[in-house]
Amino acid sequence: MLLFVSPVLAADMLNPKHPDRNVQPGVPQGKVTPGVFAESTIYPGTRRDYSVYVPAQYDAQKPACLMVFMDGGGYAKVDGAFRVPVVFDNLIHQGAMPVTVAVFVSPGTIPATKPGAKDRSNRSFEYDSLGDRYARFLVEDFLPVATKGLNISTDPRQRAVCGISSGGICAFTAAWERPDQFGKVLSHIGSFTNIRGGWAYPGLVRKTKASPKPIKVYMQDGKDDLNNLFGNWPLANEDLAAALRFAGYEHQFVMTDGGHSGAWGGDQLHKALRWLWSDQVK
Repeated sequence: MLLFVSPVLAADMLNPKHPDRNVQPGVPQGKVTPGVFAESTIYPGTRRDYSVYVPAQYDAQKPACLMVFMDGGGYAKVDGAFRVPVVFDNLIHQGAMPVTVAVFVSPGTIPATKPGAKDRSNRSFEYDSLGDRYARFLVEDFLPVATKGLNISTDPRQRAVCGISSGGICAFTAAWERPDQFGKVLSHIGSFTNIRGGWAYPGLVRKTKASPKPIKVYMQDGKDDLNNLFGNWPLANEDLAAALRFAGYEHQFVMTDGGHSGAWGGDQLHKALRWLWSDQVK
């Protein structure tokens, strides 16, 4: 229930041939390096895969922007719904977004202790929980390892978080709790519902009207997204978007066709990134 699903042929109904979503002649390609992180002090006993994209234009003498993707494996696939390395290559080359390092991180798993048993996913606990624990994991635990040796900006306006479904609310929570670290949020079909209390966000956002947090938020949901015991995803996203508007946050909310799938968010990713990073390009 908490995992996102991709309907068969969903991407074929969209625009997979858009030039920003495909490798273009003459566009320098960044490098993606895989890794494994199993030394967490915030989530002890977990193991997770990750990878780091470094654009061809990266200059170690200049701090690069940063964008962290939860459920990173799906975002990193160059033939998937999002194709982030390809889209980054194209937009950075065009000057539509700054030179940005992308970190793709998977949710933690806890290794099985009995023969033949399956590892246990820590995804919902990490992603759906409110509070600063996951933000601390990123800032104190994981990113110092994943970005070791890279010159990464410490300006929160140049640091973004992104995720889909439970990863979408996780991205929002990380920026909400640590706006000093992450000033930009991109949420795809975010689970702002009652899985672990996420439907509290509209009320919390409205209470900050006198002093909004310095975060810029892009949200996408599909009009046929989930409606189940945890809540109604389109209504929950609309409610949060209305709260952001009321409290004066810089934000954009796009309601697309489709349901609980990354196909529609992936189709719009290049537009979302142009808007999200528009304040960091000349």
